[in-house]
Amino acid sequence: MKTEEKVKCPYEKKCGGCKYQGIPYEKQLKEKEKKVRKLLKDYGKPEPILGMEDPYYYRNKVHATYKHMRNGDIAVGRYEESSHRLVPIESCQIEDQKADEVIQTIRKLAKSFKIKIFNEDSGYGLLRHVLIRTGRKTGEMLVVLVVASPVFPSKNNFVKALRKEHPEITSIVLNINDKKTSMILGERNIVLYGKGYIQDELCGYTFRISPHSFYQVNPVQTERLYKKAIRLADLKGKEKVLDAYCGIGTIGMIASKQAKEVIGVELNRDAVRDAIGNAKGNGVKNFVFIRQTPASSWIAMAEQGEKIGRSLHGSSESRKRRSLSSVCCKTGTKEGRLYFLQSGNSGKRPWISYKKKLQSN
Repeated sequence: MKTEEKVKCPYEKKCGGCKYQGIPYEKQLKEKEKKVRKLLKDYGKPEPILGMEDPYYYRNKVHATYKHMRNGDIAVGRYEESSHRLVPIESCQIEDQKADEVIQTIRKLAKSFKIKIFNEDSGYGLLRHVLIRTGRKTGEMLVVLVVASPVFPSKNNFVKALRKEHPEITSIVLNINDKKTSMILGERNIVLYGKGYIQDELCGYTFRISPHSFYQVNPVQTERLYKKAIRLADLKGKEKVLDAYCGIGTIGMIASKQAKEVIGVELNRDAVRDAIGNAKGNGVKNFVFIRQTPASSWIAMAEQGEKIGRSLHGSSESRKRRSLSSVCCKTGTKEGRLYFLQSGNSGKRPWISYKKKLQSN
């Protein structure tokens, strides 16, 4: 694998986005592989890590925070690690370049339209964040304006001006986040332009992606990962597959061709809605969805004597904070009971308590 190292990132010592930025890519891979081997040494020897040919500008999901500066200008960027100190950033080496351009355009439009930037300390202002999702293969782009109030002055003119600068935008959504929280998105969405979602293609399937839905941020590596996971699952067409934390149903949909039935479990309401639409749109009829936490689903299935042939897992950064999301990387069944192996180094072994609980049933 050959990668051409880009110009040194000017934000690597400040921005809290990339822990490995500034380290040559080949060295990054070696460090990550070393950590994985250490974590899984009691369970087997992992295969060599599969890196990218071109590990730049791949992220299809980009978010930015805005801030009023003392000189009256508006800055946009990311927070420093473990802080809310904004680091102004013009472009990022791992983010979609078109998305970065849109973020900068919104900064200029916010100033010309006199849009007040939300102040976390005082609680006043309107524009909090911008989230952009792009379809690598479809070219579609969703822009989400995260605001503290549904009252957006001159919103029609703002949308018109933004679309004039960036005709590649296919949908614009106003997301209302009026709570005192560090979460980026609020619960309510108002579609200002387009369908309110985008579509993208992955492994021959088409997926609908809404503002709240989880979708892997690196589509190039995701295709490689999913194809390898399906191959290693060695499905024979008779299995019942459990897709835990299924999101919009990507990996389960891809596995459905080679399985008897796929059960997708997901708590996020919007993701489940998208997943159901994705299954219908792709003509997949052996994929059913349950809206609840995977943990409760597994326990209920075990109690009822259900047997799961294979389990596939996807997770997002927010899910990694939940107790079970760092627990499950592989499951097996024996007499209807489910066993867990830990995939993250949480410092604890929560899977032991779940294993004991299931064995005692």
